[in-house]
Amino acid sequence: MVVHEEPVPYPFGTPRGLELVPAYRQAREGAGLTRVRLPFGPPAWLATRYEDVKAVLVDPRFSRAAVVGPDEPRVLLAPNTPDTLLSMDPPEHTRVRRVVAGAFTARRVERLREWTQGVAEEMVDAVRRQGPPADLIESLAMPLPITVLCQLLGVVYTDRARFREWSSTLLSTGHRSPEEVEAAEREIRAYVSELVALRRDQPGDDLISALVHMRDTEDRLTERELVGLSLAILVAGYETTANTIVNMSYTLLANPALFDQIRATPELIPKAVEELLRALPLTVPAALFARMATEDVQIGATLVKAGESVLPGSMAANQDEAVFPDARRVDFSRANAGAHLAFGHGVHHCLGAQLARMELRVAIGTLVTRLPGLRLAVPAEEITWRSGTIIRAISSLPVTW
Repeated sequence: MVVHEEPVPYPFGTPRGLELVPAYRQAREGAGLTRVRLPFGPPAWLATRYEDVKAVLVDPRFSRAAVVGPDEPRVLLAPNTPDTLLSMDPPEHTRVRRVVAGAFTARRVERLREWTQGVAEEMVDAVRRQGPPADLIESLAMPLPITVLCQLLGVVYTDRARFREWSSTLLSTGHRSPEEVEAAEREIRAYVSELVALRRDQPGDDLISALVHMRDTEDRLTERELVGLSLAILVAGYETTANTIVNMSYTLLANPALFDQIRATPELIPKAVEELLRALPLTVPAALFARMATEDVQIGATLVKAGESVLPGSMAANQDEAVFPDARRVDFSRANAGAHLAFGHGVHHCLGAQLARMELRVAIGTLVTRLPGLRLAVPAEEITWRSGTIIRAISSLPVTW
């Protein structure tokens, strides 16, 4: 039984592109959890094995609410706030999630699918008319998710540049000052508060109007929860989906055999999206959002003491060879690809997972069908990656056809 060990610095070094650094594999091969020290907060345990990560995510003895605050073990400059779903425990989490799920319905996502397909085709057709080369980030990957979010939330599309700047600042790991991060949070909260007030006076067929209705007529949300939820949907739904489209597109184009496979068999796209979600880590640290043990808990070979925190490394778990043999290889025939933890697990499973899946399938499918000759305009090794953010983000993705 592992009880304690000297903490090692975390995150583990600088990854190359979409690779996990070897330290994650070494951590999985160790006797228990790994003791780590993050840029902020006290030391924590890091879980990297699939079964250990799932155990932490489903065990109610691990609390998100107990750890949220300025002293939370974290990488981001901005501390997490207690008014979002990801920072809550049941029963508060259950109450709020039920409200959001009531507005964030499968029917609403399905209504968006045909509209999203039309938007994606218009964007790709505009690229074709312009002619090569084109930057796939600016022409599709970034504008598509923000256009969908604007439609879903009832937000003015012309404000998209402000969302991008706010998201970039809030996800910073060091290239912004604490004052800039605080200012960005104040500004986006003020913007969302104004939007809530507008939808209160002029309701529409959008998600924020539905949440306002539930807040005002059923008293199922506090005003702060309403603003916090709207903010989280805006930030998380944009930056993560956009960069996942970029990273999936890059992977397919850097490995033409994969692109050829789904071009020849488009019906593979849903399976391909799941396998790419499994194989491609989205963030630089493979573990975020610590949980605090409310009592002593045995996780594998490690005894986690009450008051200690654990970082569930979902992206490291997605490359656990014990569950996904030859895990570093992208294999569209992998039978259990859908068992990945890219959207989390348990009560905090991502509420927007179906919306994200829809957007990813539409984006990749439209590229394959409308630009079948698509290829990188520069060698894959010349693609540059942004720094100073937790998201694995490509600076520019030049393509031709």
